[in-house]
Amino acid sequence: MEKRGMWSSRLTFILAAIGSAVGLGNAWRFPGLASKHGGGTFLVVYLLAMLLMGIPLLMMEISIARKFRRGAIESMRGIGKKWEPIGWAATSNAFVIVCYYAVVFAWVIMMFVFSWRFAGMTGDNEAASGLFFELTQTTGAIEGSNIPAVVLICLVIAWALIFYCIRNGANSVGKVVKFTVFAPVILLLIMAVKGCTMPGAGAGLAKLFIPDLTAFSDPTLWVDAVGQVFYSLSIMMAIMFAYGSYVGDDANVAGDAMIIAFSDMAISVLSGIVMFSTMGGTGMLDKITDSGVATAFIVYPQAIVNLTGNGVFNAIFGAIFYLMLITLAIDSAFSIVEGISAAVSDKFHLKPKTVTIGVCAVCGLISIVFVSEAGLAWLDIVDNWTNQINLILIGILECVAIGWTFNLRKVIVEINKNTKRYKMPYFWFAASVKFISPVLLISLFIWNMITLFGINGGSYGDYPIWAQVVAGWAVSLLVFASGFIAKIVIARKKKKGFVEDEIVWKD
Repeated sequence: MEKRGMWSSRLTFILAAIGSAVGLGNAWRFPGLASKHGGGTFLVVYLLAMLLMGIPLLMMEISIARKFRRGAIESMRGIGKKWEPIGWAATSNAFVIVCYYAVVFAWVIMMFVFSWRFAGMTGDNEAASGLFFELTQTTGAIEGSNIPAVVLICLVIAWALIFYCIRNGANSVGKVVKFTVFAPVILLLIMAVKGCTMPGAGAGLAKLFIPDLTAFSDPTLWVDAVGQVFYSLSIMMAIMFAYGSYVGDDANVAGDAMIIAFSDMAISVLSGIVMFSTMGGTGMLDKITDSGVATAFIVYPQAIVNLTGNGVFNAIFGAIFYLMLITLAIDSAFSIVEGISAAVSDKFHLKPKTVTIGVCAVCGLISIVFVSEAGLAWLDIVDNWTNQINLILIGILECVAIGWTFNLRKVIVEINKNTKRYKMPYFWFAASVKFISPVLLISLFIWNMITLFGINGGSYGDYPIWAQVVAGWAVSLLVFASGFIAKIVIARKKKKGFVEDEIVWKD
């Protein structure tokens, strides 16, 4: 499409995709899961899941989008008209996710701004862990409607930064990622050097890298590893369809996807080194948790104020940590919006910038709910349903649609187009898309349902059932109904002269 922007270079695309894939989950959830599952044991299973599921699915989305030059909605329609609702579900789910992800981004900005407070908290764990609650005034429950001004201001800043980065689509994204991808790596390296030079860091690194062989028998290890790979690569969220649609015909999808996937893993391991060495150096190894919010805003501040006896140094280190999280969060946040914008603008022949403005405005208004006193609780509920239910079901449906109703040999030809050294083997790709990935995702979904209904009695957390219905089940229903609602809207638009594009895979 003439109106569609293109990446200025292969490096720009790779950086943009890495920036999207590498997010807050790399910095806080990956180390937490490694701690939970015997360090090196988790790394081995994670690598296996990346090879068997993550890389093939990443290649699949990028190559299909490049062939059709369309976002998620139209690309799935190109696979088969009956599969268009899957593209709508992916896009709608991404819409919901960015509403609360922007709030987490705002919290990170807030903690960066107030990191100077750590200077007066040396050795005071209670004050450090309470800073986040003091600023956000969160109740941790579905109670309270007050919106703290400082958090609201940070939310406005977050959305302004997101829009600025994607205001001109691939053009502006390409310029931004040259900074936002390298910056967190540099900051992580600085923190890793500091962490590794602390007494006790060795114990932390040993816990990260030395496998605990007994952990292999724990089924939750495999569930968590598959989940981390799936959530980490930005697949099934309309993002890689959008980014793939900006890729040139001369691109090496097979090679680029490998670089993206292993860069994502490398940054996760680097984040693990930072977390384990720092927590080991401050004697807090046992406090590492797989809960991202708890790690970043409650546990790690305690480590910050115990780094040294110099409060100013601790505050500077805290600022570096939250600046690193800012640079990780912004790429993921604006890539989600770009995925939504590309999909909707392609479908309705709208100007991408107009759609981007609309998405940012609507999502920005909705996100205000999550900065209220009850915001953390609402966020927790919505996050659970969008990730543990919606995203997995979308992944299963996408694998079934592409793996079982479309000619995968056409896809593998597109993947291996322009490759010189490395080619994705057809047997590996087909086995992953048709069998391994669906089975792993179905197993992950069943495990989540067993946890929700079998172990927790059908209730998530201590939240009231009505809140779970409103922010959980109702949201899921709307996500999967969005494609059918869109069909009604499109049918009415056709009566007024709207014509859908013909999407055909041309050999």
